Amino acid sequence: MLRWAIGFFIVAIIAAIFGFGGIATGAASIAKILFFVFIILFVVTLIFGRKAS
Repeated sequence: MLRWAIGFFIVAIIAAIFGFGGIATGAASIAKILFFVFIILFVVTLIFGRKAS
């Protein structure tokens, strides 16, 4: 999932360089959402992973 967030971030940067504002905004917002979902899943995995061991 982190790869998807990085991919959308790169698409947003390239779109911003070429001046496609709507595409850049959309890709950046998708990247932000995926990043936060990744962080939440990472923390949940850390918490439950320690309890199981």
